[in-house]
Amino acid sequence: MEKLKELEKKLKEKANPSKAKDLQRFFKTGKGEYGEGDIFLGIIVPEQRKIANEFKDLRFNEIQQLLDSEIHEKRMIGLFILIEKFKKADNKIRKDIFEFYLDCAKRNRINNWDLVDLSAPRIVGGYLLDKLEDRKILYGLTKGNLWEKRISLLATFMFIKEKDFKDALKISEILLNEKHDLMHKAVGCMLREIGKKDIKVLKDFLLIHYKQMPRTMLRYSIEKFPEIERQKYLNGEV
Repeated sequence: MEKLKELEKKLKEKANPSKAKDLQRFFKTGKGEYGEGDIFLGIIVPEQRKIANEFKDLRFNEIQQLLDSEIHEKRMIGLFILIEKFKKADNKIRKDIFEFYLDCAKRNRINNWDLVDLSAPRIVGGYLLDKLEDRKILYGLTKGNLWEKRISLLATFMFIKEKDFKDALKISEILLNEKHDLMHKAVGCMLREIGKKDIKVLKDFLLIHYKQMPRTMLRYSIEKFPEIERQKYLNGEV
């Protein structure tokens, strides 16, 4: 555990209490908010990446301790280390990392939008990219907690990059009536990414669903449209 003590010392050196207060407001850590109880040290993401690279040889039980921490930056650093391990791993180890990640998600340890967005595409999407049959796991996640639902969707970003839209569209449809604003934004963003690759696919989806979509979701999905066309969608005139 000597490495973890070194990491702890590094975090104390980099901590910025003033920045931490700003981050705790930004990530909604107040009572009843989505990030309730999350604790920040005020360390910016580039610094977290540097620290993760320095401690990339941590073992799984040590990474588990980071992810079990109430400190946001520790969980993020743990995820950055997992991502680095995943990049260099063989298929067996990748599967272990994938399962480890999903277990952490189930236990609500990957529990803020930045933690999900920076890790789910790389690990969950990366693992499932060539495993069509195993993608049913994503549909199970759509029935989980807020963060599991977001993971299910963000994982499809890796498929979208390869112009494989089927799962992204199906999961977007499943999550269309989610109440949380964070899901509205996530679905809108993934639809927008589909539009960057194939505008017809996006417009076909919108033609069926745009009048029922939450306003924020619609705005995000049509963000790149010409202004006249955007207004037609927003006014229900398409």
